[in-house]
Amino acid sequence: MAQFKDVAMRKTTSLNLVTGFFQYLRDEQESVQKRTFTKWINSHLAKHKPPLEVNDLFEDIKDGVKLLALLEVLSGQRLPCEQGRQLKRIHWVSNIGTALKFLEGRRIKLVNINATDIADGRPSIVLGLMWTIILYFQIEELTSNLTALQALSSSASSVDSMAGSETGSPPMKRKVITKFQGNAKKAMLRWVQTTATNRLGITVKDFGPSWRSGVAFHSVIHAIRPDLVDMDVVKTRSNRDNLEEAFSVAENELGIPRLLDPEDVDVDKPDEKSIMTYVAQFLKHYPDPHQSEADGHQEEYDPQDIELMLEREERKVLREVKVWLDQLERDVLCLQGSEESLADKYQAFKSFRVQYEMRKKHVESLLQPVHRDGKLSVDQAVVKQAWDQLSVRLLDWHIHLDKSLPGPLGVIGAWLHRAELSLREDVPIQQAHEETANIIHRKLEQHKEVLKNLEGHRHAFQQIHRDRSVNGVPVPPDQLQDMAER
Repeated sequence: MAQFKDVAMRKTTSLNLVTGFFQYLRDEQESVQKRTFTKWINSHLAKHKPPLEVNDLFEDIKDGVKLLALLEVLSGQRLPCEQGRQLKRIHWVSNIGTALKFLEGRRIKLVNINATDIADGRPSIVLGLMWTIILYFQIEELTSNLTALQALSSSASSVDSMAGSETGSPPMKRKVITKFQGNAKKAMLRWVQTTATNRLGITVKDFGPSWRSGVAFHSVIHAIRPDLVDMDVVKTRSNRDNLEEAFSVAENELGIPRLLDPEDVDVDKPDEKSIMTYVAQFLKHYPDPHQSEADGHQEEYDPQDIELMLEREERKVLREVKVWLDQLERDVLCLQGSEESLADKYQAFKSFRVQYEMRKKHVESLLQPVHRDGKLSVDQAVVKQAWDQLSVRLLDWHIHLDKSLPGPLGVIGAWLHRAELSLREDVPIQQAHEETANIIHRKLEQHKEVLKNLEGHRHAFQQIHRDRSVNGVPVPPDQLQDMAER
């Protein structure tokens, strides 16, 4: 029995050692990713107004404020955000939910990532989300930095390619992104091989051990600026010296943010995601200048061909927008007629509203007249009609939801919408100044009529806001808070 017990103990000890070793590897990988991703995030948050900075990724991401700021910088869009010193967990989850909805709206697949886990600062979930964002936006940057001819090829949308990742409007569907997301590693690896390593007889087979010596990093720098690297010297130096030199030269001479440290890479299994994140910076700033070299030439398009391609792509994008608008309106109608509670319906409304606002800038840019006479194309007119219809649908739903609030709060909700409509209306300028003056006078009288109940409604609302209920009937907190902010 003692012998069996001794064997069992040795097996248990061995198992614990193996388990501990793998846990150590996971912790090391997590630490490297955390450092790399934090530096990548800060390189973009520095462009935010005002500039922001992440110190502890797992903590600083919890309230969703810096997450939304990052997405704003990357997309060039304004996103709704709960801010303030006294944010509660419900506000954190709301902000993170907005971010996740934004990503889902771009057809980015989020697997096992939810708002509460991010609000809890769970390392594996936070890193998974950051990698998803990096992969998507780095690949978008990759494609936007390919040549115009590639962007006009059958595998990519020229309309999408013209929208830069940090300034452009959001795409409705990026086929090229979908293509590269599934093959990101292969696309990046091929770029490195054709741009740099193959030319110098250097073998790079992955984004792990192949980069440990630092030679691959130097080969990329050499492809961009041969005068910065002496490859003969590189091959004689230690891994750490090569890595330090490569990262320093890339930062100081090429403007590549230093996302990695030598000790992150000079290990048996360098973290693949961290290296891909760093290498993508080179592609962003210095796309391959020797594309199509295998053919010995690049195919040329005359301006008319390019214009035709752009028109085809724009028509395709407009039709995809129309499909999305039709689907969203069907979803809105379905929710409006459901038996859900008022609170649930309001949450659904907010979700739809976020999607609507996220698309608004892009749709409006697509509806700019293309003809010299200022008329819209047929496809533009169809999209405009669908967009206007959805806008009215959402406004009517919002009014109905506010009017459905209990007791006097429903009356206040209806009044608030009337007041907002009155203030939004423009005054048409007439040729006859007297007629314009009469219109302005009538508008002022309408404003006075609407606003005469302002103080009474404000007093009643303040009491309801304090009680969070009307005659003991609870009020959906989000809806109440949104009314307070209006």
